[in-house]
Amino acid sequence: MYFAALLARTEDGWEASDMELDDVESLSDLIDLARSASVDDDTVVALIEQEDAWFGVVRVDGEEDPRYYVSNASAASRSSYGSMLTDELLGKDEEDDELDELDLDGTEDGEDEVIASYPDGGPADRDQEDDDEDTDDGRDVRAGAEPAPAGPLGDPRLLDDLGVSHKQLMTLDGDALSEIAESLGATEVLEAVR
Repeated sequence: MYFAALLARTEDGWEASDMELDDVESLSDLIDLARSASVDDDTVVALIEQEDAWFGVVRVDGEEDPRYYVSNASAASRSSYGSMLTDELLGKDEEDDELDELDLDGTEDGEDEVIASYPDGGPADRDQEDDDEDTDDGRDVRAGAEPAPAGPLGDPRLLDDLGVSHKQLMTLDGDALSEIAESLGATEVLEAVR
């Protein structure tokens, strides 16, 4: 089970709102949701957690690039919302995956496909054997297939200026979101939406 909330900084402190994850299908949806909760383009912190397995923090400051932190990237990468964050942090791009699946054999411009037959399988089969994507120990070594590390991933300093030091953020576990909210001075507003 997930819990997610948006904390929007205002002149008077923080405002919290429950984040409906059913409406979030991509990381850009999450960023748009955070920006829409912003008061006068001030800071918005999106907090997501999955039952003590991992938590994620997304910080959006106006139109600046968002900043991300995930407490346990390996655990997060196995969940739908966590994988959006880990994929972004590891540089995995869905568009790249789609391009990798395209069959660009020279026939896409209307050229005739050249078909050759080799009794032993020929050079194409030998090249295929050389391009095996798995190592001897079974790891997938394709570009973009880098596994998520078992531990923190992202920018641990994203809340330093708000009262949560990077050291504190990296050692949080259990009810991490409550501890973050306490350091931000937003405990009451976060608990109101929990």
